Amino acid sequence: MYFKRFYDTDLAQASYMVGCQKTGECLVVDPIRDIAQYLEEAKAEKLRVTHVTETHIHADYLSGSRELAKATGAKLLLSDEGGEGWQYTYDDGHQKLHDGDTFRVGNVRIDVLHTPGHTPEHLSFLVTDTPRGDTPSMILSGDFVFVGDLGRPDLLDEAAGGQDTRYVGAKQMFASLRDKFLTLPDYVQVWPGHGSGSACGKALGAVPTTTVGYERALSWWGKLVEKGDEEGFTRELLEGQPDAPLYYGRMKTENRDGPALLGEVAPLKELSAGDVKAKLAAGARLIDTRKKEEHHAGAPVGSVNIPDGGTLETWSGWLLTPERELILLAPEDRAEALRRKLWMVGLDNVVGFLPGAEGLETAPAQPIPASELPQHEGALILDVRAKTEYEEGHIPGARQLHAGRLPWRLDTLSRDREIVVHCQGGARSAAAASLLRAEGFNVTELAGGYDAWAKAQKESQNA
Repeated sequence: MYFKRFYDTDLAQASYMVGCQKTGECLVVDPIRDIAQYLEEAKAEKLRVTHVTETHIHADYLSGSRELAKATGAKLLLSDEGGEGWQYTYDDGHQKLHDGDTFRVGNVRIDVLHTPGHTPEHLSFLVTDTPRGDTPSMILSGDFVFVGDLGRPDLLDEAAGGQDTRYVGAKQMFASLRDKFLTLPDYVQVWPGHGSGSACGKALGAVPTTTVGYERALSWWGKLVEKGDEEGFTRELLEGQPDAPLYYGRMKTENRDGPALLGEVAPLKELSAGDVKAKLAAGARLIDTRKKEEHHAGAPVGSVNIPDGGTLETWSGWLLTPERELILLAPEDRAEALRRKLWMVGLDNVVGFLPGAEGLETAPAQPIPASELPQHEGALILDVRAKTEYEEGHIPGARQLHAGRLPWRLDTLSRDREIVVHCQGGARSAAAASLLRAEGFNVTELAGGYDAWAKAQKESQNA
């Protein structure tokens, strides 16, 4: 049996390839939209992608299952569990999967388990290398069981229009653990769909894999499930979950109804400063991918600062919407890679790139030090951290609004009042503040964020 994990560090997302070297077939589970890596891996290993599936209708990224199946002619297999409203609505001739189903990829047997809780339709896949024996060696658990944590059952309420589905989800999660997961042998390896940093749980482990036995013995939930304490389990599961970015609702809908197929994509076009200004005047959005310090020194008017790095996909999902044309302010050798990252969150309408800010209208946007905050009396102090961070300590009078909810809450902010934006250390707030400036708000950033403010407070008390 051949097995490989692919990992996107930005969204902390894992996909998997399971293959049979004897027959040359392979299965890809939970692929992302940039399918080149799967095609290249299959070719290198002399495998053919013959099956594509996913554990559930994802909310944090746009799935590549449909794209990969179309490109390879592979059989697409999708959950038919979950009930009305939470089943796939598109039909590309895919095979519908149910609890107890089995399919084969060469000599590898895949057993389908319906494991609702995170979402109603969620499946997990037991993998058995039949030439070695008839017992499973691993479970691809998606957003059901993570390393040290569980998939959150409140996302449908938080971002996808549900109402009190979290309680039903918690009950289903308890039953899935009791009746499915904990009935497996302790030695079965657990390969989840996310790692540390994902908003699909609250305390995911950083290591890539665990085992059924390890989670049974050492997880926070193991003893609660084994002794039947559903009330205690539900309370602990739902408490302290992080804010769900509101783009999750869009991802959930697009994945349910069928992500748009990319097919063959033409190379990204380089634009002139004149082209960019014309497009901005027509409503396009410029994504400034430079470091925040460069953006602060000369912010292009109408731009959103989302630096090239490990958070570009996440912050783009938070702050951008697919209706606008998008332009990248990025070097030529990075533009195509960044465009492909935006595919992860369904931002496909990138119409070109500009390698430098020369020729654009710019303005300085330097943050103020914490010592100057008292001079901004009357300003709204906007805390764009997660609610859990806010609850641990915040500037008196500050309003908490997670950056991932900002584009959908602009109408709750005054355009006649100065807004001082901050996060924990200044990175998230730089991106959030740039969006507010692009939308015409009177914005000031707090340098160093809450950390700098707390340090200044301590120093003044000790003086």
